[in-house]
Parts: sequence; C-alpha cells; structure tokens
Amino acid sequence: MAHAHAPERPLANGQTRIDFQTEPSRYRHWKLNIDGDVATLLLDVDEKGALFEGYELKLNSYDLGVDIELADAIERLRFEHPQVRVVLLRSGKPRVFCAGANIRMLAGASHAHKVNFCKFTNETRNGLEDLSENSGLQTICAISGTAAGGGYELALAADYIMLVDDGSSSVSLPELPLLAVLPGTGGLTRVSDKRKVRRDHADFFCTTEEGVKGKRALDWRLVDEVVPGSKFEDTVTARAKEFAAKSRRGHAGPGIKLTPLTRSFTANGVDYGSLAVEFDRGGRIATITLRGPAAPPPASAEVMTSLGAEFWPLKLARELDDAILNIRLNEFDVAAIVFKSSGDPAEVVAYEHFLEANKDHWLTGEIRHFWKRVLKRVDLTSRSLVTLVEPGSCFAGTLAEFAFASDRSYMFLGQRDGDNKPSATIALSEANFGAYPMSNGLTRLGSRFLADPADLEAAKSEREKMLDAEAAQRLGLITFALDDIDWDDEVRVFLEERASFSPDGLTGLEANLRFAGPETMESKIFARLTAWQNWIFQRPNAVGEDGALKRYGTGQQPVFDTRRV
Repeated sequence: MAHAHAPERPLANGQTRIDFQTEPSRYRHWKLNIDGDVATLLLDVDEKGALFEGYELKLNSYDLGVDIELADAIERLRFEHPQVRVVLLRSGKPRVFCAGANIRMLAGASHAHKVNFCKFTNETRNGLEDLSENSGLQTICAISGTAAGGGYELALAADYIMLVDDGSSSVSLPELPLLAVLPGTGGLTRVSDKRKVRRDHADFFCTTEEGVKGKRALDWRLVDEVVPGSKFEDTVTARAKEFAAKSRRGHAGPGIKLTPLTRSFTANGVDYGSLAVEFDRGGRIATITLRGPAAPPPASAEVMTSLGAEFWPLKLARELDDAILNIRLNEFDVAAIVFKSSGDPAEVVAYEHFLEANKDHWLTGEIRHFWKRVLKRVDLTSRSLVTLVEPGSCFAGTLAEFAFASDRSYMFLGQRDGDNKPSATIALSEANFGAYPMSNGLTRLGSRFLADPADLEAAKSEREKMLDAEAAQRLGLITFALDDIDWDDEVRVFLEERASFSPDGLTGLEANLRFAGPETMESKIFARLTAWQNWIFQRPNAVGEDGALKRYGTGQQPVFDTRRV
C-alpha cells in the first residue's frame, strides 16, 4: 500500500485498511479551486499514487483512491462552499481527459474489490447528478483530449459535455472490444436513458475502440457542444457564467467545515462519537449501534450552523457512511449487518421537528440529502440487513428508516426480565414519507406497501406517535414482534441461517427483493448493469489467464470460450 487514504491500521486478516476519509490538503489526484460561484475540479492524477502496489495511474486513469478524493470534494462543495453554483470538471494533463479505470489495477484486483470499487464509483457519479438535481450546482465537463471508458462515464454524469474539436479529442466506451467487460459505472445506461442516444448509434459507439470525435459526437448526442480549439477556453468560461446565472442555488452565506471524523479502531470494532461497530468474527456479524442525541436540538438554525459537523444528525450520517464503507471494502467475510440503537426516541423526534421547522434552510436541505444518500448506500450494500428494535432503542423518524431498509426487522414485545429500560417503540415522522427516496424513486414505506396504498396512508396517520410492538406489527412496520421467551432463539436462528447460506445467492436474492416497483435510471445502473458486470467479472473470457483483462497490453490476443450463454 502506498496511498494517503490507507493509514497503517491492520485488519484481522493482516491486510491494510482502505480508509475513505481524506481532505483537500491530502489530495494527490484532484485539485479543487474555488473562484466566486464557480468551482473547478481538476483531475491531475499522480501516477505514483496508486492505492495498491503493482500499477501506475498513467493517462489520468483512476483507482478507488482517486474516487475517494472526488467523493470528498463533492461533499465539501455541498457543505463548505454554499456560494458555488457551477462546477467545471477538467483535466490537468495535456491531450487526455481521463483514460478510465486503471486496467492493471482491475486485472490484479480481487473480484470483491472490483465489484465494490465499481459500486462506490457509481455512487459517486450519482452523487454528481444529485448535486445538480437537489443542491442546484450545475456541472459542466470540458473535454480536451481523450475521454475513454470510465473517463467518459465521468463526463456522462455531468449536466453538459463540451468537446474540443481539434481532430484528435474523442469520447469512447471501449470496454467490450478491448477488455471483454462492460463500462462499469453507468455508461450504457446513461448513453441510452440520459442522453437518449439512438440504439444503432449506441451499438456502434460501444463496440469500437477508437471512439467518436467532433461533429459525429455532437450529432449522435454523445456531447452537447463541440468547440474549435482556439475558442475553447473562452467558451468554457462563458458557459460557466451562463450556468451559474440560472442555478437555483441561493447565496446562503458561509458554509460549515467538514472536520475529520474521530474513530477508535480495535481488532473487533470501531467506536465513533455517535455510533459503534462491533464485529463477531466467528458469527460473521457486524453490529452497528446508533446512538441518539446527547442534547436537545439547537434553539435556531443559526445555532445549528455554528455547531457545524458536530450537529447530531450530520455527525451521525457522516459516521454511518464511513462505517458502511469500511464494512464493504475491508470486512468481506461479514454475512449480516445488525442495526441497533440506544437513546431517547423523544429526543430523536425533537430533532425531526427541528429539521422540519427549518426545512428551507440550506444546511437542513444538505443534511437531509446526505441522509438520503447514506440510506441508499445501506440499501445497496451486499450484506443481509436486520434491525433489532429493543427496549431502550430510539428508532424514530430518520432512524426508523433502518427497519424499512432491512431485509427483516424484529421488535421486542413487552419488557425483559429484570430490565428497567423503556419498552421498545417506533415513531414515524414526516421525513419517512418523502425525504429519503430509494434508487427506485419510492420511499421505503412506499416500496413496502406497493400492494395497497391504503396501508401507506394508515401508517402516515400514525406518525408522531410512539408505537409499541403490537401497533408496529399491525401497521406492517416490522416483520415480527417477539417476547422475552422467543427473542434470543429467533434472532440467533436468523443470523445463523444467513451465515450458512451461499453469499452469491444471498446477494442476488436481496438485490431483487429490496427494490420493488418502478425502474429508474439509477436502479438500472445498480441492478441490471451492475449485476451483469458482476457476472462478467468472473468469466474466463474477461479475467481468465487467457482473458482480455489479463492479456491487455501484452501483444497477445485473448482466447475466448465462444459459446454464448
């Protein structure tokens, strides 16, 4: 390991932990420049700054470490720079915008790393689109040179793509002809669904190595504007001003600082300020305990802003995001994630009321959207998910979403013998009915109650109430209500079963069951495209010793099993 994002914290298996925390002074691959209401994200990859040994990041190619920086920069634009209204994506290297994911990295990475790398990169690209749709920061990608594979997929996430017309600059998705894999970060879906490229043009484009240039790229809707080299810089500047002028992002005043997370790693867990993660290595279980607020909500939005990253809802969301990513990339043997909570549900409800009362404040909006993205990250994590609503828990409002995000939820009925903790309750808030849509565009309760909208209305009529286990089961908010006699055995059997099932089968099962209802561009990217890529990444035509990924750059042609499956 040689990267700034991977401090020397050994894992149980002796490997070094991949760390998702960084900040601009530690960036090795991106430069974030702010000029009034225009931000420029300049991709200038350090060839020697690879996350793992064995490859160099030539031609602005990227690995997970490059995308960790991009994801961090996007969040800082949201919270630290509310004055920014347009983002320019550009390259810091001549004659190349971005060559995409590093092929040597892909060829040498484990299957689990490849899949989770693609998933995180997809989430980051979707975050760029969410930045535009919900935070009002329009994005312009200015391509000078080649934008190949993942480099063009990065451009596709922008609102507007500009291409210099110099006879050599081009866009391409050459993964199939070169590597026998698919574009891994939404390229096919965005070409067809977002840019609405004709099927025959898309077929040609995605099966040719050299890509498309100039007027054809414009005519085929692959880019939005083609500009002669002599006018490119002036035109990019003019477009940035136009986009900034029509951005709906208001001038919100000073931002807040996203201060570093405080984390304490041990051999069997991670302790944060507002949550703790405990690993049961033998049982292959990770338990995440969410801690309710230690103090009442602030008196005003101004006080909330002064608290910055220490404001409890934002603090918890940031720490949960880090915890989920740590499990995804560093704890591959975890079979199930158990969500618990501790605290006063009335205090959580008080924060829900505060956020609802200040919903028009820019920081409240960004916190809600951050929670939306973190909960989507939970949805898309390939682990079995279970929520245990026990005495003393605080699954209210936003935290109640974990019961609906989980594959199953168990709620304690009555009191434990000798336990003086308050009885288990669930409380719904306004946020459960619209603030946190899933990748399918529906809320988790909306997805749950697809069969009968009246069930959704029944749940909505009970919001703001502390619902006990019987009421929660009657409303369909939990899977099972169990008393002290059955609790331990039922939960144990569930977790033992999940650990005994095929991980591959569970991944397919859960991904199919979690996203009922309509299909969106986002759900296609994570379901259809990612599922096929997952399969292709295991096929010898791509990753076998004679496959295209392994033989790329050797001068040897790949040897394919020619049977169509």
